[in-house]
Amino acid sequence: MTTLDERHGEGARDGDEPPRGVVLGLVQTVRTYGPATVALEQPLAAVPARAGSKAANLARAAGAGLPVLPGFVIPCGAEDDPRSLRRAWQALSDGGGRPLVVRSSSPQEDTEESSLAGRFASVLDVRGWRDFRTAVRTVLDSARLADGSTAPMAVLVQPMLTARVGGVLFGADPVGGRADRMLVSAVRGGPDSLVSGAQAGTDYWLSGRGRVLRTEPAEAEAPLTRGELFRLARLARQARRVFGGPQDIEFGFDAEGRLWLFQSRPITAMAGRPARGARLLGPGPVAETLPDQLQPLEEDLWVAPMARGLAAALDIGGTAPRRLLRAAPVVTTVGGRAAGDLRLLGAVPPRHRWLALLNPAPGARRLAAAWRVGRLGAALPGLATDLVADIDRRLAEVPAPDGLSAAAVADELRWTRRALVSLHAQEALAGALLSEAPTGRTAAGTALAALAAARARGVPDDRLIATDPVILALTAPSLRERPRLPAPAADRPPTGPGTPSHPTPTSPGTPPHPTPTPTSLGTPPHLTQPPSPASLPPREALRLRIRWVQELQVRLIRDVARRVGADPGRIGLLRWPELLAALRGEGLPADLPLRAAPSATPPLPDAFRLADGGVVVAERTGARGDGMRGVSGGRAVGTVWDGSGTRPQDAVLVVRTLDPALAPLLPGLAGLVAQTGSPLSHLAVLAREFRLPTVVGAADAVRRFPAGTRLTVDGTAGDVRLGDGS
Repeated sequence: MTTLDERHGEGARDGDEPPRGVVLGLVQTVRTYGPATVALEQPLAAVPARAGSKAANLARAAGAGLPVLPGFVIPCGAEDDPRSLRRAWQALSDGGGRPLVVRSSSPQEDTEESSLAGRFASVLDVRGWRDFRTAVRTVLDSARLADGSTAPMAVLVQPMLTARVGGVLFGADPVGGRADRMLVSAVRGGPDSLVSGAQAGTDYWLSGRGRVLRTEPAEAEAPLTRGELFRLARLARQARRVFGGPQDIEFGFDAEGRLWLFQSRPITAMAGRPARGARLLGPGPVAETLPDQLQPLEEDLWVAPMARGLAAALDIGGTAPRRLLRAAPVVTTVGGRAAGDLRLLGAVPPRHRWLALLNPAPGARRLAAAWRVGRLGAALPGLATDLVADIDRRLAEVPAPDGLSAAAVADELRWTRRALVSLHAQEALAGALLSEAPTGRTAAGTALAALAAARARGVPDDRLIATDPVILALTAPSLRERPRLPAPAADRPPTGPGTPSHPTPTSPGTPPHPTPTPTSLGTPPHLTQPPSPASLPPREALRLRIRWVQELQVRLIRDVARRVGADPGRIGLLRWPELLAALRGEGLPADLPLRAAPSATPPLPDAFRLADGGVVVAERTGARGDGMRGVSGGRAVGTVWDGSGTRPQDAVLVVRTLDPALAPLLPGLAGLVAQTGSPLSHLAVLAREFRLPTVVGAADAVRRFPAGTRLTVDGTAGDVRLGDGS
């Protein structure tokens, strides 16, 4: 009989072949006592269809010499043979003196396709024959699924081992998607409290040879020693060879320090891992213009011109070489949501600050960029005024869509895309090069004042935008629905991070507000009190014209849907070339009725990279809010409010991003905290108008600061702290 130390192979090297077919010294091997039971060392125990995947994997591991406890299996569909079952129980439990573990072992669990972890029952510390029979019945009964079917179920029985330290060992890092690293999570005691979620473990990231790379949290007295971690890494390598791939292993160290393998199954969910050098993306300032999920045509109408305009601005400013700007768009979409290259947009600091100081760009390009920027700084206000005037003149000249030919509609749409490129380019340059006046007006602030004044005059809601087009600054563009305006302050329903990004109507029964005709978007003679280009700072005036041009596009696209006989709700599923083809009389794509509307996608992480297949991999951020910046000075203490429910008197609004639709909520707030955002963003500028202490870049703020929490916001220092900050 092989001893435990021999079984564990103390001192064996990875290349040594473990002994096969040996017997543990803990208890005498359980024989096959009839059709009701099969011992783990028997060939039938390694057949998943009969013994289940869990028992079959342990049988294979034991046959390869890995440290597996002895045991037996009640096969799937075995006949009820109490006599042979009792003999097996007596042998394994030493006549009832040793507690047992009775576990599920279905062919449907612990497979490469699905682990079904925790789906079926396991019963620990089973003592006595009667309790054993009850535990077996409990496991078999757990095979009944929610849909009414019953999964095939075998029952695995092993001795109950009291572990000093236990946990889970992954032969690869499933969180980071790295096959060259291992991840161990350990707790004091057995692994059951860890896998059930009742206890949080200490996590160790190991190299392939067992070197500790990182530990979280960094305890003074970690549950595992370096030697034990080395042995776990060796066990993971051995299991990989046995099963042909990295394994998810439950383990335990007993009181004598011996390592035992309790369970081994394939890792079924490896996180995507971005390629080396993948771009750092995020909604950032882009979400302030396009906060909603977009349809394909909306991407072509709004994202493509934005990307071209920002690339032009970066090229003019010498921020990035043209080769880099041509390699990938500055702004793209992921799951229909707009995201930008955060490093190119300056939303995150450079990866290596000393390289940024050295500025390895060719001298000629640096000089040319400096010359252009110097001239632009002086000329940009005039250029912005000219562009705004040109846009206003063109908008005022556009006739109603039904008075245009199909070719003229196509020409107008082409012009809008060109105009958006110029507007986005100049808006970005204005934000980077022009200093903001301390008392500068914003489009959102002007829009809020216009909205309140128009309602005070009794203007009906369906005429508000036509009366004051500046109010469009409070809405987001959409082909699917008409602009929805904020409800009056007296009856405005609360909004928050989980609500639509544009303000909600007065009540669910209020009809949508109609979009103004394109002619009403211009300046004279269609506006009652048109905002003069000189009344807003250059950047704000450009941002407002971007929104007006987008609304003209919406109006034209709806007219196209009428002309070509398309469902207005599905016109957004076209792509730009298909739309032009339809206007040329070539008809709609044959598969348009079959195209599925984009499925709803969750908001994008503040910062992420893309792995193969477009998988979003969130960037690891500091847990203490690194990267926070104050964008509006002052200090406030208040109660966290997420935008839903009753607003506290001293509300500090905590949101994911600086959505322009939040503008109506700013009056009366004590402070504002956002997970992402730019000091030059629309809402940040408006916060300065209201002298509202505001901090952006507060990582994971929505989760870290739940509603009702007391919070101190220092917009000058860029700091957010729990409590009253005393």
